Amino acid sequence: MDAADLVVGDIVLLEAGDRISADLGLVEVHALAVNESMLTGESVPARPHEETVVFAGTFVVEGEAVAVVAATGSRTRLAGVAALTRSATRPPSPLARQLGRVVKVVAAIALSIGVVFFALSLLLGMAPSAGFLFALGVTVALVPEGLLPTVTLSLARSAQRMAAQKALVRHLEAVERLGSTTFICTDKTGTLTRNEMTVVQVWTPAGVLDLARPVSAAEIMCSAVLSSTGRLVYANGRWKPVGDPMEVALHALALRAGSSEDVAVTRRFPFDPVRRRSSVVADGVLHVKGAPDSVLPLCAAVVGAEQALEDMSRHGLRVLAVARRTAPAVSTAVEAERGLTLLGLVGLEDPPREDVADAIEKCRLAGIKLAMITGDHPATARAIAEKVGLLVSEELVVTGAELPRTDDALGALLDCDGAVIARVTPEDKLRIARALRGRGHVVAMTGDGVNDGPALREADIGVAMGASGTDVAREAADLILLDDHFATIVTAVELGRPTYANIRRFLTYHLTDNVAELTPFVVWALSGGTIPLALTVLQVLALDIGTDLLPALALGAEPPNPQTMHGPARAGSLVDRRLLRRVFGVLGPAEAIVEMAGFVAVLMLGGWMFSAEPSPVLLAAASGTAFTAVVLGQLANAFACRSETHWAGYLRWAGNPLLLWAVAIEVVLLLVFLGFPPLTGLLGGSLPPPAGWALAALAVPAVVAADTLHKAIQARSSPR
Repeated sequence: MDAADLVVGDIVLLEAGDRISADLGLVEVHALAVNESMLTGESVPARPHEETVVFAGTFVVEGEAVAVVAATGSRTRLAGVAALTRSATRPPSPLARQLGRVVKVVAAIALSIGVVFFALSLLLGMAPSAGFLFALGVTVALVPEGLLPTVTLSLARSAQRMAAQKALVRHLEAVERLGSTTFICTDKTGTLTRNEMTVVQVWTPAGVLDLARPVSAAEIMCSAVLSSTGRLVYANGRWKPVGDPMEVALHALALRAGSSEDVAVTRRFPFDPVRRRSSVVADGVLHVKGAPDSVLPLCAAVVGAEQALEDMSRHGLRVLAVARRTAPAVSTAVEAERGLTLLGLVGLEDPPREDVADAIEKCRLAGIKLAMITGDHPATARAIAEKVGLLVSEELVVTGAELPRTDDALGALLDCDGAVIARVTPEDKLRIARALRGRGHVVAMTGDGVNDGPALREADIGVAMGASGTDVAREAADLILLDDHFATIVTAVELGRPTYANIRRFLTYHLTDNVAELTPFVVWALSGGTIPLALTVLQVLALDIGTDLLPALALGAEPPNPQTMHGPARAGSLVDRRLLRRVFGVLGPAEAIVEMAGFVAVLMLGGWMFSAEPSPVLLAAASGTAFTAVVLGQLANAFACRSETHWAGYLRWAGNPLLLWAVAIEVVLLLVFLGFPPLTGLLGGSLPPPAGWALAALAVPAVVAADTLHKAIQARSSPR
């Protein structure tokens, strides 16, 4: 029934398949089972009894009930969780903080240098208007115009790759957050496991049955299915589970075993939480199924049953006991369920996904800590954690009720690898995310239910399940797993990690260009104007916006390094001493020296003398030589920037096809800027003479040699 049609006090009749649209107080209950996983995270249906409350957003999977509406709309527990979700806030990402610092530093440097050059232009006799434009050009030359599109492209390319791997990014900044992840808090059901209950072991007094020959289990599965209501139904060309997942699993094995269900059930004693078993009378036989500790005492002693039960429980299986007897003529279940003959024990599990163990090992190799957070029973959670290799120590298994009350103590307890936290509430998950963030972790939190919304919003990266998750969880998340698979999170982290390195590549590339662009102005100023400007302001803009932009964007799309998941994610400043030393001590000077040497050489070969005024034609040719040297130097620099440790030719050229296209367009633009007459007159440069081409071409080996030598010295001084 639609929630809008309910008011407090209404009487509601519930049956299997109904969605509960308000908080309801139960008045009368008949074998009721409710799937509360959306709110509690518990994968096993709850068995509420009379005078308890069932909540909006849950589903009836079995039985019937009469209930009274206790709360609707904003007063329900579901609405309370949604309000908690809205109240959680997410901090700025590490990338946003780093870019903010870079922008402030670059802006301060650019403005300061612009003011200095404006003053110098006035001292050298330029008109104030001309000096202002001159200083403005110098300022613009130092601004990395391609920073925003490069960052956006890098994030978008990673997001595109993630989508191809079943990880859908809802916010681009989440790509970089994923790459910076240091702690993953994962659900169990459906993420580490398949969310499919399966019968994996059947024990009978004759021994453990071979399920590769399911026909051997026909007798016991017949009784198990007759006393169940869950079924695997074939409709519209596919099998569909209906009812309790555990009973559906029993029916699936019964179908494989060929068990007959063509028996008329004449009486049914439904499951109730007191008896913890259910039974039916069919063809004069009573078939019983239930918890072993409620069924075994009603059976004649069977050798080996207790040991089999202990072995199954130790392996984390959910165990059911199945028994039967000739149906007595009695009126109550308690009277009927006596003197039973044990048919055997059935062990079920929600099996782990096949490659979860490998994904967990990959996380540990990458320095990422893991914790399982689930609403399930501690024994179930421990067993799954052991099977997938997540559990490190038995001491790391705790319940939500055992968690410390203060965030500091909670963070200290969980700041380790392999913790398992069971029976958690929405408030617990929220506190866990906040406590781990408080200890400096970048936290990824998975979830699928309404109860997970607040924690997904509080974590640095909220990861929702796309196949089985709720709309509330998906709306609160940054990343949606289209296949609900833990390994997909690890793949997304791997694809997000190059973002930081790609932005550093761009900054190295662009700042190197800035050094080459600024050098002619510094030489002009230091020489008091006796050495003409090698580049004009418009040529600087042509370099920044024309020839350099596409290679810079291509560097932002550099694919991940195969070693990217070896060791922790690289953190720290985007612009550090290592980057500045490489830019201002190696790459930038190599370009600038060839640029100025080519410029002065062409002038002198044309008959120019110091302090003399060169002819416009000669100055244009010399300026074109300097412009060409910078463009060719940046071409080599683009390949050098692909790696901070290997020389420019180490990586496969085809590894980044966008870069090949970008440098090809860069060469075409060089010829257009210097050879197309309207642009030649506007920019102030022309095609270099043969000697100028030869001198400018030296920029390529100069940059490669300087970069290779620097990397070799660096590797020797700090061997890996």
